[in-house]
Amino acid sequence: MIHAKPRSALVALTAAFLLSGCVSIGAKPPMQLLTLDAAQKVPAGAARVAGDGRTLIVADPEAPKMLDTIRVPVQTAPTSVAYVTKVQWADTPRHLFRRLLAETISATTDRVVLDSGQFSGDGGQRLSGELVAFTVDAASHSAIVTYDAVLTTPAGVALARQRFTASAPVSGKIEANSVGAPLNVAANKVATDVAAWVASVKE
Repeated sequence: MIHAKPRSALVALTAAFLLSGCVSIGAKPPMQLLTLDAAQKVPAGAARVAGDGRTLIVADPEAPKMLDTIRVPVQTAPTSVAYVTKVQWADTPRHLFRRLLAETISATTDRVVLDSGQFSGDGGQRLSGELVAFTVDAASHSAIVTYDAVLTTPAGVALARQRFTASAPVSGKIEANSVGAPLNVAANKVATDVAAWVASVKE
């Protein structure tokens, strides 16, 4: 009986230590999560009928490893990259940008936009490409978005290819509170230009 209480106390202390360890597992969450908001949106209740090749599959763009992350990169020199602290994307930029592209094209053209997991009976065109830049440039103090777009037929024959780029100034210091809005502005400018280009290309 003399040793029962110290042993019980030791067990309780060990359990409390293990429990506190479980609670603290995992990285500290960022102060902010960023996303993209389309400047042009499809009105609620809007309906379109697919037909005559007007469907368009918008695929997730390819992206280099530097961009295929939820962190926000800053180009500090031509061969150097850092990441903004205390902020992350809610999803990788290439997934967010695909959704922005799809919404913008749907809102500003007569296309019925599908993602790559959906299928069209009339065999519409396909928009794919590469997200070349989705960064903050320290030298120019601006957000830069660059997208190489490729429009192909249902058979995979390239109809057109074009690079689109846009920038927006970053106000103040490059930090968590200052990078989201200019990246959103630049991404929307690129998406608007791509939508107009898609509408102009004839098969």
